[in-house]
Amino acid sequence: MVRELKHILLAEDNPNDIELTLTALEEHHLANEVVVTRDGAEALDYLYSRGEYAGRETGNPTVVLLDLKMPRVDGMEVLRQIKSDPALRLIPVVILTSSREERDVVESYQLGVNAYVVKPVDFHEFVDAIKELGLFWAVLNIAPQ
Repeated sequence: MVRELKHILLAEDNPNDIELTLTALEEHHLANEVVVTRDGAEALDYLYSRGEYAGRETGNPTVVLLDLKMPRVDGMEVLRQIKSDPALRLIPVVILTSSREERDVVESYQLGVNAYVVKPVDFHEFVDAIKELGLFWAVLNIAPQ
């Protein structure tokens, strides 16, 4: 069975992490499209089809890869809004962050995050982690329509 690859929303402000993530997903053919937003406000604009995303194609991403430490609106607030909105709450959200702080982990799960992944520092480990995340969330996981 061939599965249609859907789009992924990557909310990340670090240009190096964006490049590594895009390279890993592309190299392993794990998404048709990766939409990159560089802060939490832009991620919310995308999800709510407003601002520069007002005319975007309808439909939610198959997964949101969400950094916690972002300008304007941080990742925790983006997560809070996604999981409190009936139109968005079923979208899987994976926190992809450098924060190992226990309070961030606990708060993320209390808000309904689907997974919490600490970004590996090593290049190859980072690429492998993104490959595994993409494979699971964009290809193997079955989400409600």
